[in-house]
Amino acid sequence: MTVDQMILLLILLAALICFITERWRYDIVALLALLAATLTGIVRAETAFSGFGHAAVITVTAVLVVGRALQNSGLVDFLASYALKVGDRPTAQVFALSGVVAVLSAFMNNVGALALLLPVAVRMARSGSHPPSLLLMPLAFGSLLGGMTTLIGTPPNIIIATFRTRTNQDAFGMFDFSFVGIGVALTGILYLSIVGWRLVPRRKGQRSPEELFQIDDYVSEVRVTNDSKLIGKFLSDLEETVEHDVSIVGLIRGERRLLAPSKYETLQGGDVLMVEGDSNALKALLDKAKFELVGDKSEDGLELGSEEVDVVEAIVRPNSALIGNTIWTFQLRWRYGINLLGVAREGSRLQQRLKNIRFQAGDVLLLQGPSATLQETLSVLGCLPLAERGLRFGPRRLLLALTIFGSAIAALAAGLVTAPIALVSAAVLMVLFKLVSLREAYDSIDWPVIVMLGAMLPVGSAMDTTGAADWVAHVLLQVSAQLSPALTLALVLFAVMFLSDVVNNAAAAVLMAPVAVGVAQGMGASVDPFLMAVAIGASCAFLTPIGHQSNTLILGPGGYKFSDYFRVGLPLEILIVVVSLPLILHFWPLGI
Repeated sequence: MTVDQMILLLILLAALICFITERWRYDIVALLALLAATLTGIVRAETAFSGFGHAAVITVTAVLVVGRALQNSGLVDFLASYALKVGDRPTAQVFALSGVVAVLSAFMNNVGALALLLPVAVRMARSGSHPPSLLLMPLAFGSLLGGMTTLIGTPPNIIIATFRTRTNQDAFGMFDFSFVGIGVALTGILYLSIVGWRLVPRRKGQRSPEELFQIDDYVSEVRVTNDSKLIGKFLSDLEETVEHDVSIVGLIRGERRLLAPSKYETLQGGDVLMVEGDSNALKALLDKAKFELVGDKSEDGLELGSEEVDVVEAIVRPNSALIGNTIWTFQLRWRYGINLLGVAREGSRLQQRLKNIRFQAGDVLLLQGPSATLQETLSVLGCLPLAERGLRFGPRRLLLALTIFGSAIAALAAGLVTAPIALVSAAVLMVLFKLVSLREAYDSIDWPVIVMLGAMLPVGSAMDTTGAADWVAHVLLQVSAQLSPALTLALVLFAVMFLSDVVNNAAAAVLMAPVAVGVAQGMGASVDPFLMAVAIGASCAFLTPIGHQSNTLILGPGGYKFSDYFRVGLPLEILIVVVSLPLILHFWPLGI
């Protein structure tokens, strides 16, 4: 092993540890790995940022924009309307939901497809009087299965397709992944529909936001008495005076009604405050501030769920700016006019003081805010609302969106244009025809994933240029010396599956693709089956909630434990190996 190879492998080992521990977000880790490789001379400075112009990065970006346009056109609502008609039996509901999300994930971002159908799944669970946990994990797994079926279904497929050109062959086409992917996806959906949902624990506890958070138990109105010592003080002084967890979520002063009033608002005698807190917090407020409890909420009060004010459940997405912050460090109320009324994690409401809770991906928040701006604010915060929205779709917009998208796919499948050209053209046309606004287009791009890809691709290339990939491949060949070529292929598949369960699936593909090629060349075999094995394995993040953003997104709403993923995902991964290996060997033989 050369010095460069040793340094690069140490950098990658450190990056993997950071990916697994999640001390920093994966895009930051990828940038640090790129900088380390550049500063040590392994990656040339003039090519350090070439990954951001890579065809895979451009294609992933375009797919995200096109997916948002398809969402706006009503395609998802059109499909979801049929899913809602399957009845209340979990088997039928799982089959419908996982089937629909798989179809959507074949042509748009997996997480985006899941996010769009998640409220539908929650509604179906509640209508069937069973916990959402039975439906959400199959829904998330279905989104991963669907991504295996096409070139644009998931970033690993795009990476593998472009990586094939390094072996002096053409890139994989739009439906080259379908030969194996469709068989795997159908098998996985049948497993989830018949067996998988039965392995999901039935999490006890409340299902509706009113039951989960018990809003009426701790939102009360108090009146500032004329002899209170806090008259003339700021609202921030009031919250600091009361040691218990109490928050001011509204203020009524005569005809004036304020939602999330400024912390610099001064208290006046006769003010009515809507406060959030448990019974102990309320008693402490009344005793220390000399306020009086308003027996019944005033007719002109700020009612939760009124036309002016909405209360919604929302999930903290994996790339949310809230992660790691509290309501105080993030200044949620003062910056955005949003009140936090409750936090649930793993299906149970957290009992600690709200201002001390550091948000995590998958947390379910109960938020109160102005009806007119709440949905837009949730998007800015990186939260996904669980509101039961009505289904809407316009036939003309849907037809136009499908025509543009279908034309791009047809041109790509016919080999007339490359994937980046076809999909960027579709994205631009959808903006020009106002199927998606410019702001929505930019907001739809998952920038952490784009940064991670742009940073990791040059590092992945260094695996080739330094010979580190050949060294790792040589080790694998020695380990599998007594195995048949088919079992060696299975070993590669298992290795990628394990890696994708603990790191981002795109990173797993970038790191393992050159190794897989090295193994194939060392055996004198075709690289195609090994690249296909990497593509399938990179999408098999079924064992942990951290392996894929789809898994993280359902963690809170489903009330899942870490072990639940292993319980349902391990049989699925074994089944995928059993099904995918014969398909790979049939459609992509080992012989050159």
